[in-house]
Amino acid sequence: MDRQQEFVLRTIEERDIRFVRLWFTDVLGTLKSVAIAPAELEGAFTEGIGFDGSVIEGFARVYEADMLATPDPSTFQILPWRGENPGTARMFCDISLPDGTPSMADPRHVLQRALAKAGDLGFSFYVHPEIEFFLLKDEPGSGERPVPIDNAGYFDHVPHGTGHDFRRAAITMLESMGISVEFSHHEGAPGQNEIDLRYADALSMADNIMTFRTVVKEVALEQGLYATFMPKPFADHPGSGMHTHVSLFEGDHNAFHEPGAPYQLSKVGRQFIAGILHHGAEITAVTNQWVNSYKRLWGGGEAPAHLTWGHNNRSAMVRVPMYKPNKGNSTRIEVRTLDPACNPYLAFAVILGAGLKGIEEGYELPPETEDDVWSLTEVERKAMGIKDLPSSLNGAIQAMESSDLMAEVLGEHTYEFFLRNKRREWEDYRATVTAFELDRYLRL
Repeated sequence: MDRQQEFVLRTIEERDIRFVRLWFTDVLGTLKSVAIAPAELEGAFTEGIGFDGSVIEGFARVYEADMLATPDPSTFQILPWRGENPGTARMFCDISLPDGTPSMADPRHVLQRALAKAGDLGFSFYVHPEIEFFLLKDEPGSGERPVPIDNAGYFDHVPHGTGHDFRRAAITMLESMGISVEFSHHEGAPGQNEIDLRYADALSMADNIMTFRTVVKEVALEQGLYATFMPKPFADHPGSGMHTHVSLFEGDHNAFHEPGAPYQLSKVGRQFIAGILHHGAEITAVTNQWVNSYKRLWGGGEAPAHLTWGHNNRSAMVRVPMYKPNKGNSTRIEVRTLDPACNPYLAFAVILGAGLKGIEEGYELPPETEDDVWSLTEVERKAMGIKDLPSSLNGAIQAMESSDLMAEVLGEHTYEFFLRNKRREWEDYRATVTAFELDRYLRL
């Protein structure tokens, strides 16, 4: 037994932890949980906990249903919202088959494989997400319109504002679980908030995002509110994004930094951006996985809908933030397409896969787009060679279906299941008669 496992067992005994929750996600990023007694934990570390994988989205066919969940002791944290005594803790799990081989449908393993490939090339991958979400007065019933908790705007300070109390409670809880928060503020739409998590390696951050979404939901419920990560709940207001800053490191050196280069951005950094733009349409079904995601991308404002990059251009898919003098290690790029309802394991894996492909193949970075892309006409965009991101989930599915890169990064099982699930979602959406259609056509 290693030191981390010993630490977990000792802490459980000292802190009177009676329930240990084992967390993992399905292919779509839905959090799954099974609770075990502390007495079972030593066996779980060595042998895993068996479960029926056929009932989990994307994990196994019925004839290969047996799966094992093995807790990762480095992810051990006590859940602060479950009370002091007796306590409850959680760990994230790696999913494997009974013979011990990793499950190819485990999103955490998909990201681990992508990070291992980056490691073979000498790189480690770090990310910093800016996570937006809406706070509603309560959970809307079927067919009801959501009601935001306030009518405030960007950076607004609301006296006695519910958002202040919420953000303070949520951040306190996150930091008690070892998740560092960098910024928090009210966003541009009524009821919309943003909390930014401090830079971390991509695997730790994906775990942190899953915890973040759970904490935000729990704190909202405690305060009589409802939190949603739906990308576009309001037609008349901006949607919620998860702008993600990314960088590659070679040891302690930021591989994106080159003194004296334009924007201090190295050749590796330029090729990484080129890879994301080249494969941007192919990865969109994962970074923006819901029908509703495309209402945000094509809803105007600062949402990116085109395969462009720029320095301070917030309409671009990829932005290169301003360089800070004498802070070479802060050189990074910002990918602005992601939304907070994605599966973070798969989203980080496909962004990394696309960027590494640009490095391996030596892709040339296209010219920077300085204009607000939304202000250009379609004719002007075509004349400038600007291509569109998919405008619907169906378009994203079609781009993904023809992508060898996506099949490689996700693995055959995850790739095929994800596409099958998204096709079904599109078919369900296409068959649904919406409120828009009833309002517009019922009286014809």
